[in-house]
Amino acid sequence: MAPSDFSLADPIPGALAPRIVSLGPLDRLIRIPAGAGWFRKLLAFGGPGYLISVGYMDPGNWATDLAGGSAYGYGLLSIVVISSLMAMLLQVLSLRLGIATGQDLAQLSRERFGRRTSIVLWILAEIGIVACDLAEVIGTAIALELLFGLPLFWGVLLTAFDTLLVLGLQRWGFRGLETLVISLIAVIALCFGYELLVSSPDMAAILGGLVPHAEIATNGDMLYLAIGIIGATVMPHNLYLHSALVQTRGYEPSELGKREAIRFATLDSNIALGFALLINAAILILAAATFHKAGRTDVAELQDAYSLISPLLGAPLAATVFALALLFAGQNSTLTGTLAGQVVMEGFVHLRLQPWLRRLVTRALAVIPAAIVVATVGDRATGDMLIGSQVALSLQLPFAMIPLVWLTCDKRLMGSFANSRLLSLGAWAISLVILALNLKLAADILF
Repeated sequence: MAPSDFSLADPIPGALAPRIVSLGPLDRLIRIPAGAGWFRKLLAFGGPGYLISVGYMDPGNWATDLAGGSAYGYGLLSIVVISSLMAMLLQVLSLRLGIATGQDLAQLSRERFGRRTSIVLWILAEIGIVACDLAEVIGTAIALELLFGLPLFWGVLLTAFDTLLVLGLQRWGFRGLETLVISLIAVIALCFGYELLVSSPDMAAILGGLVPHAEIATNGDMLYLAIGIIGATVMPHNLYLHSALVQTRGYEPSELGKREAIRFATLDSNIALGFALLINAAILILAAATFHKAGRTDVAELQDAYSLISPLLGAPLAATVFALALLFAGQNSTLTGTLAGQVVMEGFVHLRLQPWLRRLVTRALAVIPAAIVVATVGDRATGDMLIGSQVALSLQLPFAMIPLVWLTCDKRLMGSFANSRLLSLGAWAISLVILALNLKLAADILF
């Protein structure tokens, strides 16, 4: 698509009254063809779910899944599945909020909870975005080291320049960006399809791992990894971003048009997150079938996984495919980081920065600590940094999740699109479970 696709969309007949919009020039940019069939409408609405899903398969997910699979075999596979199902429900709430109200979660949080509270929520959201960006910095730097021999310190510094990459990709237009993201997800899926094929996992053990067991809650180390998996899967900034991205579609603002938009956006989201679930499960299964089976229960560093995977599997290409998938995963997540930052900053504090400046500030906050740690401690600290960043995301998650559930249950705000009793029960149950796990982890760390 041409660069002009980033200009304001033409008015749509029957559109909502002028309002403060998320991602300004992208508002209602993608037309929904009138009178089109089901499949064409699915394609028109398809895209936001895949932009969201890249956050569910970034290098932080790799670190927690690899560590969990190598240490406990298939024991944490149930957590991968449960956290993915949680994510699916929460992302549906986010897209419903955006479509029903025409505003995103950050805007509504500022409006409904007051300025002081919104400042606190904004700071916490920014911490979550930096934690996620830290994982992308480290993952990309490790991939560059594995593929090209670039020292990790210089790889970390090199990631600061991916701002130029994001700016260059914007020339393709928003639809082109979505297409690129979907293509990279397909490449990552193919890479792990190959890895699973050569690793020959134990199907009976996989089925057994799908059943949760009490040891996850009683074993402190296992619980730490489980919470890391949840933090890596249910990304807090994605709850803000999804409520804004669905507004890039020019759906009819009538109740019927909104219901159709919610139906297709839900399908888009669940299909995309279904792919993310399969990729995350594949990473843990690969670690269990390769490292845990060989007695290597200590593989938590991506570098270790790379060096061990080919000898243990007897497949020379396995390590290269692993590193390529890691590079694509890191870059894919980078593409949506700027959008999430813009939504959070504009919604909470009404501050709009140029995308390149916003990206540069966020990346600097991730690159600087990563470079300092790598320079002083060395490469061996990267695994702890990756897992720690995901635990930080999990601890921040309730501050985005609880406002989302609260707002989508509000009938005065949502009208006929408010959560049903069953949906509300499920959403609050998920919130309480994650909150309880976080409190237990905090107590274990402090005492």
